[in-house]
Amino acid sequence: MADDNFYMKQALMEAEKAAARGEVPVGAVVVCRDRIIARTHNLTETLNDVTAHAEMQAITAAANALGGKYLTDCTLYVTVEPCVMCAGAIAWAQTGRLVFGAEDEKRGYQRFAPQALHPKTEVVKGLMADECAALMKDFFKKRR
Repeated sequence: MADDNFYMKQALMEAEKAAARGEVPVGAVVVCRDRIIARTHNLTETLNDVTAHAEMQAITAAANALGGKYLTDCTLYVTVEPCVMCAGAIAWAQTGRLVFGAEDEKRGYQRFAPQALHPKTEVVKGLMADECAALMKDFFKKRR
């Protein structure tokens, strides 16, 4: 049985794929009953779609894998704190658990809508935060 660190490392690998494509390096993995059912990363540039965040892609892929829209028995691992849009989608999907790495002080849901998640969603903050934040900082340093 894998642990949270294992799954966050999987999300970090997705974030690295995003960076290699010129996307903001955010990666996400959805786990249900100890099995990864979705692996995704940001695709906003690739798809020309501002809603194509890693979390949105993960929720859609996981729902398709399960054949239903609710992710109550799932954990979403994401390298960076979700934005308000993604937090809303996480809530609508009734995601059982959210684990994120780096906090996003500028655009994260905690700043703008701290009550956005479903009340039953368990949240774990700051898992591998340094590694997740470093990926973001390196990406933006190279773009400046």
